[in-house]
Amino acid sequence: MGDTFSDNLAVVWGFLTALGIVLLLTPAVGRVARVLGVVDEPGETRRMHLRAVPRLGGVGIFLGIFVPALAFLDDSRPYRGILLGAAVAMTVGLVDDFRGLTWWGKLAGQGTAAVIPIVFGVSIDRFSFPFLGVHELPQAVAVVLTFVWIIAMMNMVNLLDGMDGLAAGLCFLAGITFAVLALSLTKPDAAILSAIVAGACLGFLRHNFYPARIFMGDSGSLLLGFTLATVAVQGTLKTAASVALLFPLLILAIPIIDTSFVVAKRLKYGRPLHEPTPWHLYHRFRNIGFSQSRAALYFYAWGAVLAGAALATRFVPFREGGQWHLWPTLLAAAIALVALATSFYIVYVLEILKLRRLRAWADRRRAVEGERELRSA
Repeated sequence: MGDTFSDNLAVVWGFLTALGIVLLLTPAVGRVARVLGVVDEPGETRRMHLRAVPRLGGVGIFLGIFVPALAFLDDSRPYRGILLGAAVAMTVGLVDDFRGLTWWGKLAGQGTAAVIPIVFGVSIDRFSFPFLGVHELPQAVAVVLTFVWIIAMMNMVNLLDGMDGLAAGLCFLAGITFAVLALSLTKPDAAILSAIVAGACLGFLRHNFYPARIFMGDSGSLLLGFTLATVAVQGTLKTAASVALLFPLLILAIPIIDTSFVVAKRLKYGRPLHEPTPWHLYHRFRNIGFSQSRAALYFYAWGAVLAGAALATRFVPFREGGQWHLWPTLLAAAIALVALATSFYIVYVLEILKLRRLRAWADRRRAVEGERELRSA
């Protein structure tokens, strides 16, 4: 009982410390970025801002994660690897923010960061899924899967960071959810680190929500993607829970869906995968007339519903003791339906309203052409 209480206390203190550090440091980091000329100018392909905004927010986020992590995490080998890899990921992003990196240089830096936690013992060494049970993975497969997972999440969060408050808000939700799940799975260090990430993101969101006064830049997005990817491995995938694989897939579903959609579009139109394009979900919200703040709130609601579905798979005992239980199963099914309905609603808003606007535009154009024909006649 004492251990559980101290773990919970460390989670709370880690969250609050990260929150306070990022809240206080971010304005100073923004001023330094302006002095150094590290700003995002209007007109960048993925961004929506209309004025120059400093982009070194990742430095404040890094300090907000690193300081409480050193204070509250146990000095275990896997977490030493995670923190070292996080420092490398942030540094790669920082170089890109300052000087710009080629896509292959950036990918090489991400690969270096991803290798470090694997060397320190962080790997997806088992596979568990409902009805399939728990299956141990060969070491080579575990290493490759972990490497791909970490790099994929770094790029997914990086691509998601194109609208004020979006990446910070969704990473906050992910951090909180991972913290709760990790505590329930008796993974206190993963819970502490997840809570620290959540606190850092919430502190940054104070300065990043529309209209943003600072961007996290690649230094922040690569850091957050890396940290969430590794904490998902240590906190949820390294367990015997039958639904362990569902946790990260649900919690991180939005960046996964967004990136998958953009990659599919680039492949369809023969565009390079590393080339920025205005095809992200947040661009589609803008195209149908949503303000950035309204679109961000839609994303937050969607993320909260998916996080709730992830928590339900853990805390609703629908298949306890290897047997199905009627009412918990119905509750879990209802929660799953809400998550699916929310996702379909977002698609409806983006696709159907977009189609209506296109039809309205086509109707207006036909009307104008008709008037011209009448005048010429």
